[in-house]
Amino acid sequence: MPPLTLLTPPLTLLTPPLTLQPPLTRRGSGKVSSEKPNAAAFWQTKSLPDMTPQEWESLCDGCGKCCLHKLLDERDDLPEDAPMQLGEDLHYTHVACKLLNTEQGGCRHYPIRHRFVPGCVQLTADDLDSIHYMPPSCAYRRLHEGRGLPSWHPLLHDGSRAAMEAAGMAVTGYPVTSDERDEPSEATIVTWPLHDCD
Repeated sequence: MPPLTLLTPPLTLLTPPLTLQPPLTRRGSGKVSSEKPNAAAFWQTKSLPDMTPQEWESLCDGCGKCCLHKLLDERDDLPEDAPMQLGEDLHYTHVACKLLNTEQGGCRHYPIRHRFVPGCVQLTADDLDSIHYMPPSCAYRRLHEGRGLPSWHPLLHDGSRAAMEAAGMAVTGYPVTSDERDEPSEATIVTWPLHDCD
């Protein structure tokens, strides 16, 4: 395996920097309301760019995979700080951002996380062409790729994380350490964040 480069902070993966928007609702709140019973869900009728900020934010399942530190293989043909290229292998580690609540999932300080981790990503519709760095199970990535929401997604379970955790799609089901205790390295690489299921 070629030498690896740590991507720091854990979510600053691509340049130019992603657009940061103030969150309107807590990510992964999972609450879906519909004025008409049996109405098609918003994610089935709207494109990602057409969603309201509240709809957009509710797509995040709160799995915490994006909060894990990641490594890229070093390449001689790219500068060390080059953004991830489509087709490159991204290696997830079991080392998480210090703000990730590893027991319950989710960020400990989501509304003000940029005060603690300035490079933390807030995905927007402008970022969809570079979403390949998100885990395959990410709802934003799945919808962008035309795959729909998985059966375990909290939006399909009245906001409950139980199906997601039972499917092994959340960091809460795996041993994860904080970047305050561990350094991401080749020895900390794990493959479970790459798992996806419908």
